[in-house]
Amino acid sequence: MYIRSVSGKLLCTCFLGILLTVFGCEGNENREKVDRTVEELAGKKDLDRYQNMKDELGEIETRQAERLQQLDSQHEDQ
Repeated sequence: MYIRSVSGKLLCTCFLGILLTVFGCEGNENREKVDRTVEELAGKKDLDRYQNMKDELGEIETRQAERLQQLDSQHEDQ
C-alpha cells in the first residue's frame, strides 16, 4: 500500500514537472508576448527607439560634414 502511494506521488510529480517544462519554457509564444509587454511598460522600447534615432542623427551629421568638405574643396579648386 505504501509503495503505491509513493509511486503515485512520484508519477504526479514527474507529470507536473514535464508540464511546467513544456509550457514554461523560454521559447513559448506567450512568454515572448509577456516579455515584450514588460519591456514596453518598462520603457525599454522607447529607449531603443531613442538610441536608434540618435545613431541615425549622428550618421546624418557625418554625411553632411563630408558633403560640406567636398563643396569647400571644390570651391577652393575653382
